[in-house]
Amino acid sequence: MIINVIGAGLAGSEAAYYLAKKGYKVNLYEQRPLKTTGAHTSDLFGELVCSNSLKNKSITNACGLLKEEMRMFDSLMLEAALNSEVPAGNALSVDRTLFGEYITNKIKNHPNIKVIYEEVDELKEGINIIATGPLTSENMAKRLANILGEDFLFFYDAAAPIIEKDSINMDIAYKKSRYDQGDDSYINCPFNKEQYEAFYHELINGERAKLHEFDKVFEACMPIEIMALRGEKTLRFGPLKPKGLEYNGVRPYAVLQLRQDNVSGSLYNMVGFQTNLTYKEQKRIFRMIPGLENCEFVRYGLMHRNTYICAPKHLNKDYSLKSDNNVFVVGQLSGVEGYVESAMSGLLCAIYLDLKLKGKEVNYVPLETMMGAITNYICNCSVKNFAPMNANFGIMMNLIKDREEMARRSLETLSKWKEENLWLKF
Repeated sequence: MIINVIGAGLAGSEAAYYLAKKGYKVNLYEQRPLKTTGAHTSDLFGELVCSNSLKNKSITNACGLLKEEMRMFDSLMLEAALNSEVPAGNALSVDRTLFGEYITNKIKNHPNIKVIYEEVDELKEGINIIATGPLTSENMAKRLANILGEDFLFFYDAAAPIIEKDSINMDIAYKKSRYDQGDDSYINCPFNKEQYEAFYHELINGERAKLHEFDKVFEACMPIEIMALRGEKTLRFGPLKPKGLEYNGVRPYAVLQLRQDNVSGSLYNMVGFQTNLTYKEQKRIFRMIPGLENCEFVRYGLMHRNTYICAPKHLNKDYSLKSDNNVFVVGQLSGVEGYVESAMSGLLCAIYLDLKLKGKEVNYVPLETMMGAITNYICNCSVKNFAPMNANFGIMMNLIKDREEMARRSLETLSKWKEENLWLKF
């Protein structure tokens, strides 16, 4: 039997790799480099837009717990992260090129995976796992819309600029992690009150790039200039929060943090500065930040449309379509939000599919786990108010308030589920 996986992002790569390890023949389809998406800059599988897209490492953090759960199933994403990690305090940050290269090489060198470079606009014969992502091509989007009988929902997502380290003025900027937790892996650009007020004024009045079919912006990826419109103090309690970043005994009025973006340490990401300002305005306004007067941008911030289906209306808990149980939708297209969450959906879908093809009854991952909670949410929430969901403790079926205890029980529950349901070892 050949399983068709359409899309070689994190979700598609996780699904293809897991199934290949289980002995299935997999055709993995990828449209790049034949056709670009507008957001990707390479032809690598599992490409990340931002170096810290994998978020916090601690299991008391929702995304950190999710990663630990995925580690129990030998996640390819986490294996790649381990081999490309860069210093970032409590965050799991990676060299994006090394990360993508690792996943690409693993996929291409697996004997059970055949990579086919082709834009897919028709479903293949047999089983199809659609993992085309939030930037699904127009042709595939139309095909899915025809299958589902309705248009897609969508929102706009944003990425922060990346600058050259050597262009940062370290006479003004300084290295420090918040509250001195972890190593001094962040570079901090401090504002005084006058500098902040001048920057704020230009930021909220800066020229923005035009968006088409604008619907809504996902809260976790709010453009910095939109966030600023909520009030002058908003940024000082958000991405520019100075608390814990005192330097020489003085707390700045506001602080921009820069996070290492590659292993060599030559590139830094502007933390929390997702933006839709024009490139010209980004250069002008962001150079008002103390320490960035002469900064050189290797990538300006950008926004792009994220496409997703109405999961509670169309998806079963194994990520199959209610209208066709041989068609699966995973990744951000399914309604999960975030890179880790996207990879999780591909991995969990593959686990369920393997059990199904082996003729074993599929017992879904418990709701007390983060994997189970996210899947349950997107499949069972209100159709009317459905919006993409990322990992958070609020959706877990657990009355425990202590997050450390909640995480411990989640991992114990998942370990027991794995032991009871996955009798075949890697």
